[in-house]
Amino acid sequence: MTDTALASICGFAFSGIEAVPVKIEVQLSVGLPSFLIVGLPDKAVNESRERVRAALSAMGLALPAKRIVVNMVPANLMKEGSHFDLPIALALLVVMGLLSGDLAQRYAALGELSLDGGVNPVCGVLPAAIAASALSLGLICPSRQGVEARWASESMDILAVRSLPE
Repeated sequence: MTDTALASICGFAFSGIEAVPVKIEVQLSVGLPSFLIVGLPDKAVNESRERVRAALSAMGLALPAKRIVVNMVPANLMKEGSHFDLPIALALLVVMGLLSGDLAQRYAALGELSLDGGVNPVCGVLPAAIAASALSLGLICPSRQGVEARWASESMDILAVRSLPE
């Protein structure tokens, strides 16, 4: 790995019932170990740091002792909710070299992480699936909401997962 590594995945913010695409970028760089989330996150999004850290720990992984910056684009759009946990964790796994970057480019994701690495249901899966389909992306979502996501498109590639390792 060079001094700086970057990965990104698509997630969604919600404006009413509309899902607005949000690019979630994760950068690892040299510097004091830290985990920052920027791009107008609310308290639930900032708390993703601890849920992601605990979920990785449940998988037997530790955060790298590096500076981690999560940038949520566009920066001027308020990001609210715990559904950003899964895309943050996936982009982090990509930048750590543990997950294929190709996966992150072909899918959008949403889901809340449990401390044990489980993926909990969230609001907005159907609008997110519709938006992902319009972007020609598949969707990674909580397992209990895979059927809901399928309503967006019969041909869409949906990965409905029970846990982060899955």
